[in-house]
Amino acid sequence: PRQPAKTLWYDRPRYVHLEFCVEDSTDVKVAIEDQRLVFSCKNADGVEFYNEINLYARVNSKDSREKRSDRSITCFMRKWKEKVAWPRITKENIKPAWLSVDFDNWRDWEGDEEVERAMVEQYAEV
Repeated sequence: PRQPAKTLWYDRPRYVHLEFCVEDSTDVKVAIEDQRLVFSCKNADGVEFYNEINLYARVNSKDSREKRSDRSITCFMRKWKEKVAWPRITKENIKPAWLSVDFDNWRDWEGDEEVERAMVEQYAEV
C-alpha cells in the first residue's frame, strides 16, 4: 500500500521549495511538469510513498531540480511568473493532511533574492 510522504513547502520570489520527508529513501522518482509534480520513493522498510500535487500556478519544469539527502528529498521549481506569491502550493484550495508550510524557511521576501540565489547555486553544485 502506498502512502503520501510528509511534505513541507515554502515560497520564494523565484522558486517554490518542497521537501518530502522520507529517511533513507531509495528508488526516488520526481516528475515536474508545468502544473503538476509527482513524487515517489521507498524507504528502508520498503514502504512506498507517492505524492501527486496539482500546482497552484505554472512552473518552468526545465529549471527545476531535486536533491536527495538521508533525511529527505528537496525539490525546487522555478516559477513561471516570478515575484508572485503563492498563497498555497496546491491548485485546489484544500490542505491535505500530509502537507505543511515549512515555517523555519518561510519569511518575508524583503532582500531575500540574494539569499535565494546563493541557495540555488549551492544546490547546483551538488
